[in-house]
Amino acid sequence: MLASGAPFAPSRELRAKNDCGWLRPSSGPAGAARHHPCSRHALSTHPMAKRKIDVKIKSYGIYTHWDSESKELPHIEEFTTRVHAFVGVEFGFVATVTGAKNQRLTYCIEHPGILDAEGERRPPFDGEVHVKAQEWDFYLGDTIWEPIHDKLGPWRMWLAMDGKIVAEKTFDLH
Repeated sequence: MLASGAPFAPSRELRAKNDCGWLRPSSGPAGAARHHPCSRHALSTHPMAKRKIDVKIKSYGIYTHWDSESKELPHIEEFTTRVHAFVGVEFGFVATVTGAKNQRLTYCIEHPGILDAEGERRPPFDGEVHVKAQEWDFYLGDTIWEPIHDKLGPWRMWLAMDGKIVAEKTFDLH
């Protein structure tokens, strides 16, 4: 019976049958969570918990040359954040992203002041990618080209999800 004295009439939702039998409402106060005798079929008014997303830097430093057209990531040659700047040196990090399939991952490379053809400072290199698998390795890095002088100094590289930085490394090019 309901508090109003009217007999209980379960909604269609609660009449659904599951693999343990019929779902039954609780006899608790109105608005209380309803639980099936089998605990794995709890009907709750609370939203489900989000899957835990984990991002870990797997390696960082100097890498073999990276071909952006290839599915192969570059291989680590030396773990370091201090990089001797010469034409062709490849540096950055590989992060493993777990539990975020189909989520957006924002990346950014803040350089020390690379100039464009007109001598103006270029904006940071940034963009978005979609995480392609439940466990996914992502390489964020760059290489040095002529002229070298405007590439010396700190290079901050970071990844973010939902506006929160989840991985970050700063490299000092000298």
